[in-house]
Amino acid sequence: MAEIKRLSESRDLTKIERIGAHSHIRGLGLDSSMEARAVSEGMVGQVPARKAAGLILQLIRDGKIAGRAILIAGQPGTGKTAIAMALAKSLGQETPFASISASELFSLELSKTEALTQAFRRAIGVRIKEEAEIIEGEVVEISIDRPISSNGNPSSSNMAAKTGKLTLKTTDMETVYELGAKMIEALNKEKVQSGDVVALDKASGKVTKLGRSVGRSRDYDAVGPHTKFVRCPEGELQKRKEVVHCVTLHEIDVINSRTQGFLALFTGDTGEIRAEVREQIDTKVGEWREEGKAEIIPGVLFIDEVHMLDIECFSFLNRALENEMAPILVIATNRGITNIRGTNYKSPHGIPPDFLDRLLIIATQPYSEEEIHKILGIRCDEEEVEMSNDAKVLLTKIGVETSLRYAIHLITAAALACQKRKGKIVEIDDISRVYGLFLDVKRSTQYLMEYQSQYMFNEVPGEVDADEDMQS
Repeated sequence: MAEIKRLSESRDLTKIERIGAHSHIRGLGLDSSMEARAVSEGMVGQVPARKAAGLILQLIRDGKIAGRAILIAGQPGTGKTAIAMALAKSLGQETPFASISASELFSLELSKTEALTQAFRRAIGVRIKEEAEIIEGEVVEISIDRPISSNGNPSSSNMAAKTGKLTLKTTDMETVYELGAKMIEALNKEKVQSGDVVALDKASGKVTKLGRSVGRSRDYDAVGPHTKFVRCPEGELQKRKEVVHCVTLHEIDVINSRTQGFLALFTGDTGEIRAEVREQIDTKVGEWREEGKAEIIPGVLFIDEVHMLDIECFSFLNRALENEMAPILVIATNRGITNIRGTNYKSPHGIPPDFLDRLLIIATQPYSEEEIHKILGIRCDEEEVEMSNDAKVLLTKIGVETSLRYAIHLITAAALACQKRKGKIVEIDDISRVYGLFLDVKRSTQYLMEYQSQYMFNEVPGEVDADEDMQS
């Protein structure tokens, strides 16, 4: 019994996923006419900014935005990163999306230009096409024969001895295939069952579940709303089919610049990649494009805190955007008119005027009280926290008076306070308790002003003069 309990606990642990600050974002929340819905796909408010991002999305899909960049500018906590994440989600899984913070470039062992080059190439995908032998059909039946142990019971420990049969069909034929241990393991990993439409790669043994057969659509309630239904394949079960692999240029760079080849992707430390290697790769990819074997997919590179870049980095970006394979560059900042890093000149957002001229600028506005209330409701659902309406109203007022980020931080803390008193629904008392425990910026500043004399190296006018008098 103890062993069964441990197994169930390990299965539960595999389901645990970290809830990030933007894990509730599913897309831009636009309808078919590119109009922004009030609340959709985790996005709330910022209607003009989301509409603008929708137009950018259409330009990206049409391939008409090469050599340009998008700047998302606004106050802290107005959804700049959320819009960038939503744009990436809307583009789909095949479109590469790379995200870095500008401050990272100054903490890496790489040079700034090398770090930016690697970021650019992580955001450029290559879709490579090749032909392969595929078995494609609807699963009629899977039968697995487990080996008999010495005591006469089926044994689950001897994986190598497992055998079985897989019955597949198309609209024209039906065939039974013998299964080995590796194929059984691959089918179990994909959770293939009767009624699924699958594709088996003969060379690699890879199993791809394409969806549920339309003939099983009556089982819709049993399999859930996200299940994809496909038609039963036609013709022969075994056929030659074009297979597409998607990789990034950076992955190709790493594989070709390290002695350990493919394993270099898992080491983490890519180091400087020589320009000669990149030139050879670009030439080869160009040949594949001409032969129709490969296709370039310009992805999205998101750089947050772009005001942290210096004049050298902006000069590099100016030139990099002119490359025909350049990804779409999305940058974000919360700064107003400030110094361009590395110079004594001031400029809007700390960005040089010649680079600003390349940008399509999207502005974000502060959220209204109603929008903050809706966002907090979405975050409660995402974090699986039950909260009373009165508690949400109080948390909304806290968010209006302090900041949305501070209010979101209090959700989990209040849930833990509720759990401590063995409650199931977060109430006003729980919110008040954690509000008293954790200070926001305004109250923290007020506290420092009151007790500044007890802190080291304080530089508040008046106190500094008194300290100097004491020392003299």
